Amino acid sequence: MITMPARKPRRSAAATRRTPLLLDRAALKRRLADDTYDVLVIGGGITGAYAVLDAASRGLRAALIEKDDFASGTSSKSSKMVHGGLRYIEQGNVNLVRHSLLERHRFRKNAPHLVHRLPFLFPILEKEGIFDARLAKGFEGLLWTYDLVGGWRIGKLHQRLTVPEVLAQAPTLRAENLRGGLMYFDARTDDARLVLTIVRTAAALGATILNGARAEGLLMQMGKVSGARVSADGDSFDIRARAVVNATGVWTDELDAKADDGHRPQVRPAKGVHIVVPWDKVRINCTVTVPIPGRARRATCTRWGNSVVLGTTDEDYQGSPDDVHCTREEMDFLLEGANTAFEGKLTPDDVVGSIGGLRPLVGGKEGATLDMRRDHHITVGRTGMVTVTGGKLTTSRHMGELVIDKVMTVLGRKAKSRTTDLPLLGGAGYDAEAVAASGGIAAHLGERFGTEARFVGDLIQDDPSLAEPIVAGLPYTRAEVVYAARAELARSVDDVLSRRMRARLFARDASAGAAGAVGAILGRELNLTEAEVERSVSEYLAAVRHEKSVLLEGAAA
Repeated sequence: MITMPARKPRRSAAATRRTPLLLDRAALKRRLADDTYDVLVIGGGITGAYAVLDAASRGLRAALIEKDDFASGTSSKSSKMVHGGLRYIEQGNVNLVRHSLLERHRFRKNAPHLVHRLPFLFPILEKEGIFDARLAKGFEGLLWTYDLVGGWRIGKLHQRLTVPEVLAQAPTLRAENLRGGLMYFDARTDDARLVLTIVRTAAALGATILNGARAEGLLMQMGKVSGARVSADGDSFDIRARAVVNATGVWTDELDAKADDGHRPQVRPAKGVHIVVPWDKVRINCTVTVPIPGRARRATCTRWGNSVVLGTTDEDYQGSPDDVHCTREEMDFLLEGANTAFEGKLTPDDVVGSIGGLRPLVGGKEGATLDMRRDHHITVGRTGMVTVTGGKLTTSRHMGELVIDKVMTVLGRKAKSRTTDLPLLGGAGYDAEAVAASGGIAAHLGERFGTEARFVGDLIQDDPSLAEPIVAGLPYTRAEVVYAARAELARSVDDVLSRRMRARLFARDASAGAAGAVGAILGRELNLTEAEVERSVSEYLAAVRHEKSVLLEGAAA
């Protein structure tokens, strides 16, 4: 029997449910085709997710559609940091840091099961480091600024570490040039699960959400955007809405052009990549920031369970936004940076997973993307469509609030946002200490689903075989596949293994080995034909092969 930790009293009817929120694709498509909405959000990344949640929280009749899967673009391929951004202080953008740290605090309060405190370590090296002892003194001034403008809310101030204290956190750091370290505190999250939880919270408040629904065109009425023509699962239908939001990230210009023939491109994609290696190859207990030889950008090495995630870069990108992967060259210089900083020798054979994603920066074509500001931009076009671009994961809640403020002006209505203190599903009453103490499957589920873990636990109690792991070497259970199909709108093997679970990132080859079993469960749960299951499995295996060919063989991305 799975015993979940005791829950604290309810805080929000929207965020603490007595029964699981089950989502049925056929019913959602009928509702989208039949109803007229106050606002339709196009784009299911972090920005669109918080926009539809904000709209639903104000009592608007709201809908969100996503052409692929929730968070399948940039929002599942980020650095997974919920942070203020030390670099922005270096750029002089203190206001962005102050606001980001306030939003980080709100994330930790509203989604304590998904957003966790994370220590960051900067080694001080005599040479070949990010900074030497002389520069470290000036950098510590930045850390004091960081703490004072809001970093203190996380419960710890930055610390100066001795050499033994640094090596206690990162025992494989090369010690010959080590002179100490500086540690400060930020937070991390599973970005894809965070987005999924936000859209499901919106659905709990009455919003209609659907993935696999592409906006093929926009509906127009008297020169104004009035909805979208959509294709989903082979069906085509119109969604009528009084206001439309373009939250499609790096695809923003494509949708804006459908609303306005005279639209001029605004988005400048910046590519970031991460690779994953086994923890026992690096053995760090925090995030360690290291230099990449010959590059201005720092790399971060972050422990994630039994893995370490290495990233990221920030480079201009000219290719297709639908096929973005870490390349052999990018992997090699990340490995070079790690091998310069740590003892031992990481090789391409140690890389068990990788991701490549694009940030939708807004600005001119000159200068390095690294130096471009990360502020968001919200505009109302001449056809009335609200477009949001730029920004960052940490400030997504506030971006969603500002987007719906614009929508309210389009609608000529007034209502205040309620998301500042709105717990996400699974967050209300979550007790992190009790979950950690419970251990085993209960702890694993609690850290992914919060108080909603009891619904997955119920599946296991009804069928104990669902407690079995689905991916070799990872803690994900067969019950989580069932729950993904019934309650999380998972349609395919890729939806499950890449985003409902992060198996493709943390154990790419093992996830491929699990594709058939995942497909079989989805087939039973979604009443798929044998041919549909086989296609879903084959598409996933082909995607993994392509990812590996780009990474290891230098094939074109």
